Amino acid sequence: MSNEVTISLPSGKTVIGHAPVIVSASRSTDIPAFYADWFMNRLRSGYCVWYNPFNQKPMYISFAKTKVVVFWTKNPEPMLKYLPELDRLGLHYYFQVTLNDYVDEGFEPNVGPVSHRVEVFKRLSDAIGKEKVIWRFDPLIVTPHLSARQLLSKVYHVGNQLKGYTNKLVFSFIDVKAYRKVQNNLIKETPYYTRETVESAEPSGSYLIELVEGLAKLRDHWKDEGWDLTLATCGESIDLEKYGIEHNQCIDGDLMERLFTDDKELVYYLHTGNLPEPDLFGGIPDIPEERKNLKDKGQRKVCGCMISKDIGMYNTCRHFCVYCYANTSKDVVLKNFQQHSDDADSLF
Repeated sequence: MSNEVTISLPSGKTVIGHAPVIVSASRSTDIPAFYADWFMNRLRSGYCVWYNPFNQKPMYISFAKTKVVVFWTKNPEPMLKYLPELDRLGLHYYFQVTLNDYVDEGFEPNVGPVSHRVEVFKRLSDAIGKEKVIWRFDPLIVTPHLSARQLLSKVYHVGNQLKGYTNKLVFSFIDVKAYRKVQNNLIKETPYYTRETVESAEPSGSYLIELVEGLAKLRDHWKDEGWDLTLATCGESIDLEKYGIEHNQCIDGDLMERLFTDDKELVYYLHTGNLPEPDLFGGIPDIPEERKNLKDKGQRKVCGCMISKDIGMYNTCRHFCVYCYANTSKDVVLKNFQQHSDDADSLF
């Protein structure tokens, strides 16, 4: 089944669009926090426009075949009022909620107090179920004044408040070497790093091992208290299997099949990469036991995500986190925000 469809625009013009089954919203910006109204307007309109960050060519994205939306956010609160509408539209969804505690370090200047973020996390979990809300403490960052023990204490403090409201904690180590934007932001926006020392923000050696062992001990401690929490890394090549730590799939076909198993069309897609063609009586073909490899080849080799279409755009997130790879500068983000309209077909 082709993933291309014809989209009718308000002007009367028709265009060829891409029709993803799984939408990512978004690795590139925080749509729930800043663009929830825009996102819902686009769902109602049936399409949005995404611009390729490398050549600025537009791609029309149709929601005609969309079955799952994966939300990535530091603040899901603006989306809470729209959850009943998502349900009425028949969309499946789950949230990945990054809830760090870098208040003292100033790494996340626009995310609000930890206490409020915890309260919102709990409200979301109560509304949709803990299995659909994944906690991310991401990334883990080294400073000259933040020991591994102190960083673990931050994880422990947040985790104690989220106990029973999620089943999984996903973490990663900041990737400084790969992103010039991250290097520049860490140097410019924090007092901790220079051009010569900025790579020290990446946990390594004994510090990294202390973090990993500490996270495993926290998990075991929480399990003894009745909270069975899975640990997983995001986008990391390091093998931590001996600590019982998995490689995560953030766009996770296994999770989707468990959560939305009654949607046989979706399950068929997760096994084959195609939506089923109904027979004359509306039935669908048998679902193959084996799964086709649907890894997203547009992501890094170590990324475990399956194919999806991300509808976010760079230089649009106003959290202004210093470790962000998606923003060039605060000035560029603010300039783009001035061009944003919730009624437009693209973010700006």
